[in-house]
Amino acid sequence: MERLTAEEQLTLRTGAFGAVFLVSNADPGMLAMVRESIAASGALGEASGVVKQALTTGPLPQLPRDSALEVESVVLPALGRAVEILRAKSPGDLDAYRSVVLAAADRVAEAHRGVTPAEAAAIGRIRAALAEPA
Repeated sequence: MERLTAEEQLTLRTGAFGAVFLVSNADPGMLAMVRESIAASGALGEASGVVKQALTTGPLPQLPRDSALEVESVVLPALGRAVEILRAKSPGDLDAYRSVVLAAADRVAEAHRGVTPAEAAAIGRIRAALAEPA
């Protein structure tokens, strides 16, 4: 296992936090956002090893705030790149990263009145971005 560079760690953070942000924004609401961020931090905090280090150290990623499309254009490629980075440098942590990101996304969706169709669609796009390339 190779150490991840600061840039690679930022890519993992951008994917993970961005995925949470995508799901949270799929069905916005202030109270919902507070519940969702608490739910997501619980899931992200359960990471271990390389994934935990990447998600808990360094600066928070800068995500676009203008539109969901802009957020997706940053987050989905970051998730794909995170999969490539982990496959190359720390393959044993790849499944952990996937499951932490998906658990956080699921918890965010369920945190406020169950999963809406928009949240389910966002989770589907996140899941696809985390999938192995064909």
